[in-house]
Amino acid sequence: MGQNSEKITLGMGCFWCGEAVYSRIDGVISVESGFSGGHIENPTYREVTHGSTGHAEVIQIEFNPEIVSLSDILSIFWEMHNPTTLNRQGADVGTQYRSAIFYHNDTQKRIAEAQIELLTKEKYFDDPIVTEVTKFEKFYSAEDYHQDFYDNNKNNGYCRFVIEPKLKKLQKLFKENLK
Repeated sequence: MGQNSEKITLGMGCFWCGEAVYSRIDGVISVESGFSGGHIENPTYREVTHGSTGHAEVIQIEFNPEIVSLSDILSIFWEMHNPTTLNRQGADVGTQYRSAIFYHNDTQKRIAEAQIELLTKEKYFDDPIVTEVTKFEKFYSAEDYHQDFYDNNKNNGYCRFVIEPKLKKLQKLFKENLK
């Protein structure tokens, strides 16, 4: 990590979506798809998708906080997935698709919890936020074919029907944050 960089690890359902979204944000240095929050070492995608490892599909984001704040990173997080569905994002079902913030320091934890409190108080979502806020322990990178999945597979049905609408929403809501 460079001097002006910070990392946060987010679970927002399928990691392909998160990677496609955050790789377009100004100030994001890198986004890597992988797994976090489980109980086995070096899990494979196949193991995680079976739901028995305890891991969530996550993205690990390295960003320059002088260009994009953690508050902005999390504002995008709340809009780009449904933080009110337990262990589910759209057709993806299971604990591996849970909404999660794996914080890397106490400041990140405070900011995440404050945003949840504010969104709850304002009744921003119709249903309660179920996003877990958990101390980051370990990140395992997903297999190479998962990295840059959207950019490498734009004609894939999942990319066209699930990721592209998110990117259009990103363009509409966060135009000022795009590279």
